[in-house]
Parts: sequence; structure tokens; C-alpha cells
Amino acid sequence: MQLNKQNLTQIPPQPELELPVAGVFDLPERVLQFGTGVLLRGLPDYFINKANNNGIFNGRIVVVKSTTQGAADAFAEQDSLFTTCIRGIENDHKVETFVVNAAISRVLSASQQWQDVLACAASPHMQVVVSNTTEVGIVLVQEQVVGRVPESFPGKLLAFLYERFRALGGSADSGMVIVPTELLADNGSRLRSIVIELAVFNQLGNDFIQWLTEANHFCNTLVDRIVPGKLPAAEQTQLEQRLGYTDELMITAEPFALWAIESGSARVKELLSFATADNRVVIAPDIEKFRELKLRLLNGAHTFTCALAHLNGFISVKEAMHDEAMAGFVRRLVILEIAESIDSTLASYNEACAFANSVLDRFRNPFLEHRWLSIALNYTAKMRMRNIPLLLRYYQQHNKVPVCMALGFAAYIRLMCVQEQPDGNFTGKWNGRSYTIQDEHADFFAEKWALISGRDLVHAVLSHAELWGTDLATLPGFEAQVTEDLLQLQEGDPAALLTIEYLNKSLV
Repeated sequence: MQLNKQNLTQIPPQPELELPVAGVFDLPERVLQFGTGVLLRGLPDYFINKANNNGIFNGRIVVVKSTTQGAADAFAEQDSLFTTCIRGIENDHKVETFVVNAAISRVLSASQQWQDVLACAASPHMQVVVSNTTEVGIVLVQEQVVGRVPESFPGKLLAFLYERFRALGGSADSGMVIVPTELLADNGSRLRSIVIELAVFNQLGNDFIQWLTEANHFCNTLVDRIVPGKLPAAEQTQLEQRLGYTDELMITAEPFALWAIESGSARVKELLSFATADNRVVIAPDIEKFRELKLRLLNGAHTFTCALAHLNGFISVKEAMHDEAMAGFVRRLVILEIAESIDSTLASYNEACAFANSVLDRFRNPFLEHRWLSIALNYTAKMRMRNIPLLLRYYQQHNKVPVCMALGFAAYIRLMCVQEQPDGNFTGKWNGRSYTIQDEHADFFAEKWALISGRDLVHAVLSHAELWGTDLATLPGFEAQVTEDLLQLQEGDPAALLTIEYLNKSLV
């Protein structure tokens, strides 16, 4: 039995399965969404569906599909219904729930149904735009947007807003709230500036540009949820048998979710009322706190742990977290060192610890296959952006060596023991197994490892101010600790460095 509106009543009730409530299919279309990707379906669409089921927001989504590939037919066949499988660890407990999402009303093809997209602009119910067109989607393409289907996402958005301006007379209350979820800093501000520049290029008139800038709200956002998307075929078949229906659009997502939207406007809060249905949707005048917590505690912990986990023989994050010693290192790193180093003007230590505990849950998720060597992509750039500010702030506050950070840095140096191959790739070897490193500074490490070792090597890396933005060799005790850790790693028993006895000592 296929998942669709007609078959909903035939799905057997199950305590872990949430089905749409009565009346949701009759709700008006309030959201225009650019993109059908799994992040949109697993985060914004998830929250809107939850709000609708609770009698809040009460609006459905029209999706604009820009690509020529994908599952448009599946959306039509399933009346745009799809299942989100929430699986993972939350508050130390295993979670496995299933939600049939009815938030999407229809999916329109930008290339084939553009007039239908523009027709949505005339609806007074339509008040919100959501997008995820990837980071390369928010770019300026100087193109005509009237009388044709624009190529770029900003062009499509501008054409839609111009049509709305003409259809509704440019009234102040006809403005939209635009909420891009692309993984870019200041994504709303960037999109706004591009749309304005494109409006000027198209000579759409001062009245329209005034309405565009004054009546519409472009919000910066931060989204955080791992949504791997489609399940492996065997898992999907197993779940379909368990749930009692087939679903070509089924996706999986972790329990953790955060959607931070930057705005101090009462009107934005009013139009985004779905935020009141779940405290994981945050509307605040400044969302830098959430960016800092994610960058340092989630991404930073990944970066400090990555090489050490690989050297200990762990392929994936979940595998490492099943090892008591490795999990103990990660907990100590995030609670005692990273959380202590979060900018206190942005987030308190208690807030940092709460986020750190959610990170530990996420790392333990048995349903996610996150490989350490994938995390090592562009390792040096990640180390500088995510972790060097933490290291410096820790020294400002404590003026002593952060033992876990030092060990993570030593393991990073060891992982970067690489040689250039004839094909231009840089490869290293550990315990007889080769690995490839993709890093713009791999040539620097290959050169240093070929010439020097031990303390000289560590000093050459730490003192490379152009690499780190500062001379890390001047930090009291850091060079000595990293050197000792590297020499211990070189002896071939990295697990010995994870003992409580080793981590409790520090060369102050």
C-alpha cells in the first residue's frame, strides 16, 4: 500500500507513528518554498507540520522545484505526503519515531509551471518564503526577470515579489517574510542585497524598490540538523513493512534540531507563528550565540577529535563513541575545555554545557554513519577557523595547557604526515593502512615531515603565524605538550594517551 491521502485511514495505528490530524489538507497555502531537498523537508517542513497538527500557523507549503531531476512524480503520486524517521539518541535515550508530514500542498516545476508559481503571489494568505538552494544558490546573476523564467534563485524570488507588488497594490501588509536556510553566514542579508541590486538592474521602479526594502523582511538564519535523507534500500524495506505502507519520499533525520531566525520584528514573529509550537525554533534579534555554540562545540569537537579517532582505528563517529576511553576524551574535551572557552558575552557556561551534552548525544547516534576521514577534508582551514580561537581564549582564561586540545592538535600533526603522489594526491599511512588527505596546506606538511621531526617539527607548525594567524609556539607549555603527545603517538599506541592518568597531567 502506497502512502497517499486516500490510504491514510488504512494505516494501522502505532504508538511511534504520527499521522496528519483532520483538517490539515484544507489549510490555505501560506509558504512558498524554493527547493525539495531533505534539509528543507527535515527541518522547516517538519516544524510547520508540527505546528499545523497543533492548530498553530495553519498553513501549507507550495514547493518550487528548480532542478529537472528529482521526485516530482513521487510527490504527485503521494499527494506530497512523506515520512520523516526521527532516529538517534536524545537525553541519553534511544529515540525512534515516525512522522507522516502533510505540510506540502503541491510541488510546482519552475521551468514548466512558472505561471502557476507567479499566481501564488496574488494570494493574501501567502506570507512566507523559505529556501535552500545550496550555498551557490545565493549569487547575483544579472538577468531579466520579467516575461521569462529567471535562471537564478534571487531572480525567481524577485520575479515573484514583483508580481506580488503588482497584484496586491504594494500595500505595506502585503510584504513577505523571507527565510533562507542556505548554509551561509548572513544569508538573509546577502539575499536581500542581491535582490535589490537585481531590481535596480531590471529597472523595476522606485515604488517597487521602496516596497521591497520596507515591507519585506529578509531574515538571517542558522539551521542545524543532520538529515541524511533517503534510507538504504534494505532499511527502507524493513521500515515500510513495519509501518504498513510504501513511501518513495521517506527520509531520516536525527532528533536534534535547531532553526534560529534573526529578527526583532513583531510582524515577523506574528507571521512565523509556527515557532511557538516548538522551542527549537528560535526567533531572536541576534542569533550569533547559536552560531558560536554550533561552530565551537559541534564542528570544533569534530575537528579536535578527528585525527585522534582515526589513529585509534575508528572509522566512524558512532564507532568511536562506543569506546569508553574515546568517549571519555570527547566528553572531557567539550565540557572541560571547549565549553569553558566559549565567548561568555554570547553564551553562558551553562548554555554551553547544555549544548555540549546534546552534541554528545548526536555523536552517539547509532543510525548515522559519519566518517572521520570525511571530517578531515580541508583539515587545516577547519582547525584555524573553528579551534584556534578556542585555544587562545582558553589560555586567556586559564593560562595553562588544555590537555585534550593539545592531544587533538598533536594527532592532527601526525595525520598530516603525508607524501605527494605522482597523481598530485597526498597520502599518509598509519598501522599499515593508507589514507588520502585533501588539504590546501598538505604540501607544507609533506615538506616538513620529510626534513624534520619531534620538537623541531612541532615548532615549525606552531610558529607558522601565516597558517594560524598567530604564533602558537608562544603559548606557555603548549609546544612541549604537543611534542610529548606526538612522540607518544609515534610509538604506535594512541590508546595509551586516552587514559585518565594521561589526560589528568599537564605540562604547565
